[in-house]
Amino acid sequence: METRVAPTAAPGRPSACPGTPGRLNHAAYTIRDAAETTRFYRDVMGLELVGFVIDDKVPSTGDPFPYVHLFFELGDGSSLAFFETVGLPPPAPVSHPAYAVFNHLALDVGTPAQVDQWADHLRAHGVELVGPVDHSVIYSIYFHDPNGIRLELTCNTLWQADVAGSAESLEEWTRAKAKSQQLGGDTAPLLDMIRARRARHKLPATVQG
Repeated sequence: METRVAPTAAPGRPSACPGTPGRLNHAAYTIRDAAETTRFYRDVMGLELVGFVIDDKVPSTGDPFPYVHLFFELGDGSSLAFFETVGLPPPAPVSHPAYAVFNHLALDVGTPAQVDQWADHLRAHGVELVGPVDHSVIYSIYFHDPNGIRLELTCNTLWQADVAGSAESLEEWTRAKAKSQQLGGDTAPLLDMIRARRARHKLPATVQG
């Protein structure tokens, strides 16, 4: 029996949306030590500390957490931001290794040569990293900051936006996932779909990750 899934929205931005966000303003993460984090992002990553907020409660929720909020500026004017408060227990361990791999922040550094230069620079500062990895469409290295946040430094090599193709791929994934769920989580339908896509589009074994 053919698996039927609800159709997804048409490709592109819904007409009711007031607009497309122009760029990242900041991404924020919880950290264990503001001084340690500053040494890494300022002295190793070369980002300037441009903002430092100290308050006794969270403005958006009113939670009574004395905290600091740090902002490090990226080249386009956006920021990486971090929160430190006192008394937090260590983060809970991830329940599956995929969480530790998939959850990451990727920063563009321009060219493959610059990715290679960053790899040498980070190793010189004692930072363990994975790569460089050529994904065919991007070229990347991966490493962790002192808080365990996974970072990627990357550049575009062949990647191009594909709105229609992405919508089609979403449908394909959703159908295969539904079949997998019907079989109690058997990944065979997903693997079959992936192999068929590789053959159809002549894709390499790994495109991105």
